[in-house]
Amino acid sequence: MADPPQILVIDDDAELCELLAELLGQEGYVIESARDAISGLARAQEKAFTLVVLDVMLPGLNGFEVLTRLRQSSRVPVLMLTARGEDVDRIVGLEMGADDYLPKPFNPRELVARVRALHRRAAHAGAVGAAAPGPAEVLTVDDLEVAPAARRVRVRGEEVKLTTAEYDLLEVLVRQAGTVVSREELAKRVLGRRLAAYDRGIDMHVSNLRRKLGPGPGGGERIKTVRNAGYILARELA
Repeated sequence: MADPPQILVIDDDAELCELLAELLGQEGYVIESARDAISGLARAQEKAFTLVVLDVMLPGLNGFEVLTRLRQSSRVPVLMLTARGEDVDRIVGLEMGADDYLPKPFNPRELVARVRALHRRAAHAGAVGAAAPGPAEVLTVDDLEVAPAARRVRVRGEEVKLTTAEYDLLEVLVRQAGTVVSREELAKRVLGRRLAAYDRGIDMHVSNLRRKLGPGPGGGERIKTVRNAGYILARELA
């Protein structure tokens, strides 16, 4: 029997940690809590968790610093908890490699739904990576190569490290290269949810991809914004 999925909650709010342990425990998750940044970061680096729930406001280091250090060695999915109304926190968190965010105070059921969506994506990624050897599919657009079985991305032969959400978004765009993909479709396929009003999650993941992938072979933007329509991965070479 497979081990139950394990989640690390890094938050100094004891009541919230207990609530999440109860709610997520009912969903079959095993919850471990850390009440400060230093111990939380150490635990996240010591153990292979299924997912990390990380609060921005923490004693000692803040959540952004924890995420930056964690991303140096791990691509574990991270759901950040931000202060309601602090759009800059959400933007910074996604820029630093968070997979999704949820503003406080939140409906606990919404957090459970977000966790489920992130877990499904991570589980799918693991299943793909552990699949039996076979013909290795490689998706190529100009000098960009995506190998779905290994979830590996290369630009001009150099490997590019992406978070789970960034990779999932890129694969959708690569498979539909030259075609506009709506933000709503990307949110459903990448984040596992519908877009909410003023939701910038997909836009920030696209911004991160642009930065990490760099310009296309001709110097143009790889992922173009089509106003009021969505995004398109452009092909530059015939």
